[in-house]
Formats: sequence, C-alpha cells, structure tokens
Amino acid sequence: MAYSDFTTITKVRKAFDLSFIETQELFTKIDSIKPSEYLKITLKEYVPLANAINTKKARSELIIAPVLLEVRRILNFQIGFFSGVEFNVDSATGLTGFCDYILTASRELYEIRTPVVTMVEAKNENIKGGLGQCIAEMLAARLFNQQQEDEVEAIYGAVTTGNIWKFLKLENQTIFIDLNDYYLAEINKILGILAMPFQVKN
Repeated sequence: MAYSDFTTITKVRKAFDLSFIETQELFTKIDSIKPSEYLKITLKEYVPLANAINTKKARSELIIAPVLLEVRRILNFQIGFFSGVEFNVDSATGLTGFCDYILTASRELYEIRTPVVTMVEAKNENIKGGLGQCIAEMLAARLFNQQQEDEVEAIYGAVTTGNIWKFLKLENQTIFIDLNDYYLAEINKILGILAMPFQVKN
C-alpha cells in the first residue's frame, strides 16, 4: 500500500484505529496574517489561469505553492519546504509514497529533516476524496518524527484545491477535521493557520 491507497476516511480509520472529531472550529482564535504585495499580485495573475486550466498540476503550481512559499517568507525562511517528494516511512503499514507538500520546522533544503509539522495534499476539486490520504501522510510525519526522537505535540494537515482549504490536526490517536472550509478570498486567515504550528514550535 501507499498513501494514495487510503482513498477514504474509513480505510485510514480502520488501518490505524483512529477516532475522529469533526464538529469543532479549530482555528477561530488564530491571528490572520496579511499577504505580501508579491503574493497578492501573484494570485491575481495566476488564479484565473489555474481555474481555466482546471487541473491539479495547474492549481498546485499556480496557487498552492505560492501560498506555502509565502508562509516560508513570513517565517523568515526558517522552515523547510518540499514539493512532490518521496516520503517512505513504514512500508509495512502503507506509509510510503509521494507527498504533494511537506513543511518542516527545519531550514534544511536538500533533505527532509525533523520535525515534520504540516502535510498538504492537493486535489483538483474533491476535498473529501483527499482526506484519507492526507491523514495517512500526517501519521507518517508523526512516526518519522518519533523515529528521529524529535516529536511535536500535534501534526497538521490540509487538503486543498487551491481555492478551498480544509485543515486537520492529529493529536495522539485523534484526528480533528476543522468544521470550516476556508476560501482563497480568506487568504489572511489561511496564512495565519499555516504559520501557526511553526510559531508555536519556535
């Protein structure tokens, strides 16, 4: 198995004996962060193009990556950013394969180093269809941190089309799926949520 085989929440729940909480607004108290003029211009130019092309690849390159790189810029380039990388952690449980985006609390550029904090799964239009895979990647991130004896209290995840963002949190054996969806028009809030785990760590 691989991350992409966890096509539903049911599959990942059964495989890892997880409990789910889906009724909480997880990020109501998170401060918003204003985007830079650079990101505003980038999104103004690229979002219509990504929507017209309407593929996962276009949305990933033209919307999602610029947003995540803005977070890296906000945090003074003190976090690691990895895109489309292989992240093989435990083949026995299916925690292997490629991840769309990984953010780490390490500045390492050439190698994924602990602690891995946030996993982001890109989808063309189906947010729900990406939740199982994202959760599997979050579990892999936690195990990877544990193997390196560099654990963090919570692992965060997001499934996004670029235009819509759904955030998750893993603590112990519980997956919290935020009640809210966030839209690109709320970019200030999205940036605040993405930056928050690293501000806590630092």
